[in-house]
Amino acid sequence: MPDFDVDVAIIGSGFGGSVAALRLSEKGYRVRVLEAGRRFEDDDFAKTSWDVRRYLWAPKLGCHGVQRIHRLPHVMILAGAGVGGGSLNYANTLYEPGDAFFTDPQWPADVPWQHELSPHYATARRMLGVVEHYPHTGPVERIMRGAAEDLGVEETFRHAPVGVFLGMPGVTVPDPFFDGEGPSRTGCTLCGNCMVGCRVGAKNTLMKNYLALAERRGVVIEPLRTVTEVREHPDGGYLVTTERSGAWVRRERRTIRAEQVVFAAGTWGTQQLLHRMRASGALPRISDAVGRLTRTNSEALDGAVATRVPETAQLAQGVAITTSFHVDERTYVENVRYGPGSNLMGALATVLVPGDRGLVRRLGALLGSAVRHPIRQFRLGSLRRWSERGIIALVMQTADNSLTLSLRRRFGRDVLTSRQGHGEPNPSFLPQAHVAVEAMARRMEAETGVPSDARGSWPEVFGIPLTAHFLGGAVISGSPETGVIDPYNRVWGHPGLHVVDGAAMPANPGVNPSLTITAMAERAVSHWPVRGAADARPAQG
Repeated sequence: MPDFDVDVAIIGSGFGGSVAALRLSEKGYRVRVLEAGRRFEDDDFAKTSWDVRRYLWAPKLGCHGVQRIHRLPHVMILAGAGVGGGSLNYANTLYEPGDAFFTDPQWPADVPWQHELSPHYATARRMLGVVEHYPHTGPVERIMRGAAEDLGVEETFRHAPVGVFLGMPGVTVPDPFFDGEGPSRTGCTLCGNCMVGCRVGAKNTLMKNYLALAERRGVVIEPLRTVTEVREHPDGGYLVTTERSGAWVRRERRTIRAEQVVFAAGTWGTQQLLHRMRASGALPRISDAVGRLTRTNSEALDGAVATRVPETAQLAQGVAITTSFHVDERTYVENVRYGPGSNLMGALATVLVPGDRGLVRRLGALLGSAVRHPIRQFRLGSLRRWSERGIIALVMQTADNSLTLSLRRRFGRDVLTSRQGHGEPNPSFLPQAHVAVEAMARRMEAETGVPSDARGSWPEVFGIPLTAHFLGGAVISGSPETGVIDPYNRVWGHPGLHVVDGAAMPANPGVNPSLTITAMAERAVSHWPVRGAADARPAQG
């Protein structure tokens, strides 16, 4: 028998990696999770986003927070970091996509995917503690309903399903979810800082469910270990090499041998590894399709902001996302908030400019607005109490657009780059988003009595959209010609490798993808045999 250090090495601890850790440990596998980010207890999170060392992820600069920011030529990406991955800074929002997602032709044929995934969605909802309808209504929720009314789509308005322990505010109780096997929980205080890191203990992060239960079953989690190489071993299994995250010197490289490896490093991390290992020859049989069908959820992040803090409306009170509506059949809008004091991300906001113009005209529109209304624009653009004056609009689409990612050499190292891919061009702005935030601004002014304007983002001015949901690029498929993984999430040509994070997703879901990533991972690992038993999955052709 080969001498393996572990049965399964899991790269990353987000939604897919956490599912794999728990379920494979339940099947008897020896599991080790390798996480680039740090481990957080509730009190370790930043109090506000201005505490950049505990909020932003830039480990070479000494920042070991929860918020990653990446940039490609065609998109700027917001992602998560830390043990628990994106669950640490996501907005707790757990929607199931509509029919269009499950009928995309990229899904392997002959499987009714919506029906196939249905029981796994149910499991994911139970594990993540979904409250199907956020129960509170305040000024933001009224503004969103009013905007939907003004746009003639009131029937699509709803309160969001959220993964939060609402309970009695600030009251700690024994585990209410897993028959006492999970950690104690504290009721949500509606502080609004879900996306900075929940210091209360109310947010149902993966450290409160999957990972907590996995550790009780013997799973080992190694934080601050960045995987730099996965190499096929000539005698079976894979060599996985890690180093200390962010190290300039004393990188403390370690290598373990694993029988199987699960890639769950988030779309950015998983794609980086797959591209580099294919290019270096460490994993030579990875499909040529790696990088294709990379999705941004066809997103835009715009908003509405008041010139001063309303005296009668607490816009920053509540969980991060609470409501949504459809602008049209394929465009979805949600309100997003940060809590009081967390104003750093407001630096990305600026004047809403028409996106269908060239760069010079967009810059001209921005400058013209500042010249015509200098005091108003100064007040709108100020970061002072920004989170208490505004509502972010997260706009998503089921549109069939994509990017293709590849490697290019830059400053002596291989980095990811992008070009337009299959389907429609990945949009640099969404006109539907502009319509939505203009309606939100009008309703905000009516609700608060304070002058308010629609706002865009600086990246959008330069033709680069923002996305909080970077997906695909190692997609599920019926053949290695059309994707990277088979219908059981095994990498084509390397069946001992598996992809169970957002990189596996074949289409834009048009809603927050966390529930779907969890459900797809639950399905994938449900087909693994119990350790030592025969594998019922068909061999790759």
